Amino acid sequence: MRPSLLILTGAASGIGLHMARKCYQAQIPMILIDIRENELKDEFGEKERIKLLVGSVSDSETWNRALVLAKEWSFPISHLINCAGVIRPGFLVNYALTDIDYHLDINTKGSILGTTIVGREMKAQGFGHVINVSSLAGLAPVSGLSLYVSSKFAIRGFSLAVAAELKAFGVQVSVICPDLVNTPMLDLQLQYPEEAKLTFSGSGPVLQPEDVVQAIFRLMEKPKPEMALPTSRGWLAKIAGTWPIIGEFFRKPLEKKGEENLKKLRK
Repeated sequence: MRPSLLILTGAASGIGLHMARKCYQAQIPMILIDIRENELKDEFGEKERIKLLVGSVSDSETWNRALVLAKEWSFPISHLINCAGVIRPGFLVNYALTDIDYHLDINTKGSILGTTIVGREMKAQGFGHVINVSSLAGLAPVSGLSLYVSSKFAIRGFSLAVAAELKAFGVQVSVICPDLVNTPMLDLQLQYPEEAKLTFSGSGPVLQPEDVVQAIFRLMEKPKPEMALPTSRGWLAKIAGTWPIIGEFFRKPLEKKGEENLKKLRK
């Protein structure tokens, strides 16, 4: 489906920023949402076919304002891509209680609110496509990132459930689960070598934001409920998530691999 109007969250950095740049090059009209006003305006403030919306994705008023902007533009919303996300590594015995709300509000509630409010609009118009960004951590448990894992598991489960509900109305819902991506989230995790070592246990190269953007464009062209990136690591994550005892069997060698990769990246 050729996008008529795309709403994109987390547009000021990471995957969202690269997605916004790619869509701008493709001349796709966009409403860009992020809470970081200065970064959003510095990058996109003077560009045509773009409307900026500064606000938290965990606030329903932000999404209501997005609908108002879309109606003022007189374009139907063809796509919603939820890229906004945060991470704060920490073991259960160490993380602050406020970190619970931090992960669930932005990662989970933000995607659920957006999918709900925009998804209802898409149902009324009879078409649309929602793409929610989860993670391989939404497929398999990762110790040291338990709050991030819980938020991403929830996004994946919610997306797959509502995909079945909305398909009959012409609305597609997809969830993409990428491995570690070279974004500010990666830089942050390098500061937590013990908590984040399983994140760095992959044998292949770290994904670049462009890899995820290309995968999202493939989903836009040919929607399906779920995509793991890369596919091979996706299957391993699903096995570990389905049979945790198998995941435990591989824990020690994966942690060792993660420690080695962390040391290389921190040099």
